[in-house]
Amino acid sequence: MTTTSTQPTLPVMESFYTIQGEGFHQGRAAYFIRLGGCDVGCFWCDVKESWDASLHPQIAISRIVSGAKEFPGRLAVITGGEPLLHQLDELTSELQKAGFETNIETSGSSPLSGHWDWICLSPKKFKAPLPEIVYQANELKVVIYNMHDFTWAETYASQVNKDCKLYLQPEWDKAPEITPFIIDYIKANPQWELSLQAHKYINVP
Repeated sequence: MTTTSTQPTLPVMESFYTIQGEGFHQGRAAYFIRLGGCDVGCFWCDVKESWDASLHPQIAISRIVSGAKEFPGRLAVITGGEPLLHQLDELTSELQKAGFETNIETSGSSPLSGHWDWICLSPKKFKAPLPEIVYQANELKVVIYNMHDFTWAETYASQVNKDCKLYLQPEWDKAPEITPFIIDYIKANPQWELSLQAHKYINVP
């Protein structure tokens, strides 16, 4: 977060009103705020254009919240990039004052800031999540790219709190190949649930 002469700003790649397609809140109307900047660098990332924060305009927090308020839904999802590269206390406070439920989707690899109703942790092998974020996660969503990822998913499932929801999600380009294995794994390990990128199937952002 930077500060202009009048108010704090954040680099916003895009913001849009849509249907949440993944995880526990799948199917809900949601306003997404995608912040620029990422130091994790997943090779299969489908929003690589978000990585360089300098490519995206600095938007005043008041303007970000005003944009969200134009729509009837009151679920705000902060994503990236890696949103925790930025200080998010003021953004989330202002969203909550405006009546929004605040959710974050994060790799957990940078220190936690912000006031959250829901933390979706999606850990990445390229930069490990911080232990304190792992334990605070409400939802663990692991992207499955290959068979080794099941063992890796269990590593983090053993570290989250007992109330954390567990999801396995096929990497989009590998979904036809890997989804049958995820189905079999969940049938054998029913503490896990399946997360599909439903927004891609119904062709919304």
